[in-house]
Amino acid sequence: MTRLPLIARRAEELLGSSVIATAPVAGGDISTATRIRLSDGTTALVKTHHNAPEGFFDAEARGLSWLREASAQGGAAVPDVLGHDHECLILRWVEPGKNTVDAAAALGEALAATHRAGADGFGAEQDGFIGRLPLPNRTAPTWPEFYATRRVLPYLKLARDRGAASEEDARAIEGVLGRLGDLVPEEPPSRVHGDLWNGNVLWGLDGECRLIDPAAHGGHRETDLAMLLLFGLPHLQRVLDSYEEAHPLAEGWRDRVGLHQLFPLLVHACLFGGGYAARSADAARAFA
Repeated sequence: MTRLPLIARRAEELLGSSVIATAPVAGGDISTATRIRLSDGTTALVKTHHNAPEGFFDAEARGLSWLREASAQGGAAVPDVLGHDHECLILRWVEPGKNTVDAAAALGEALAATHRAGADGFGAEQDGFIGRLPLPNRTAPTWPEFYATRRVLPYLKLARDRGAASEEDARAIEGVLGRLGDLVPEEPPSRVHGDLWNGNVLWGLDGECRLIDPAAHGGHRETDLAMLLLFGLPHLQRVLDSYEEAHPLAEGWRDRVGLHQLFPLLVHACLFGGGYAARSADAARAFA
């Protein structure tokens, strides 16, 4: 590794330790990632985002710390947060490894424990981000209200404003929101990752999976599983089987997956356009 002076200087200011080498890391379309080695032998990942929105890295650090609290109860592991400021987040480096059936089984059990750790309500104390978009988190008394008003409707409006969702799509999606309480069984708030797709599951060389880049909040646990089903994950069925063994889901949960996918599909419509809003509308129509 060589030494990138600006990244090294920022890391040294935050960590109080000399950086002896740096190297760019591929991946990520929002932040720049750099691997650093410190004089004390620590290897870390530095994420930087110049002109980041206010609170961007604060939200990520806060979400990781909140998920880490569940790790003490057998919950899913997350990387250690070593330091952060308004344009930078430093995590302990996790050496990537292979995805294995054993690691997948352990992930399912650990994710169940994270969800069981619970939350004080539906939402979070502060707003966050989903990708590069602001994410409202103000708590609501019920999950259907939270999901409709803090997740689906804000991104449906944005998708319409950006020309990514038609009026017909919007009507289909809005039409199912008033029935969420009848369609999704009531459960206490779970401690959810909130953006649990394949890219946010890190398979470590030590055989342990770690969750990264959360949009953590108190929510319905089926949403994390629906996200995994939307974009796929190696050995996903083993993850789900292990989860069910540890924390059985309400009957018919697979039939409800489309409801929980309304939100991530709309986020993708806002970010990328394409046919994501139409897919969200089709998912809603399945419950008409």
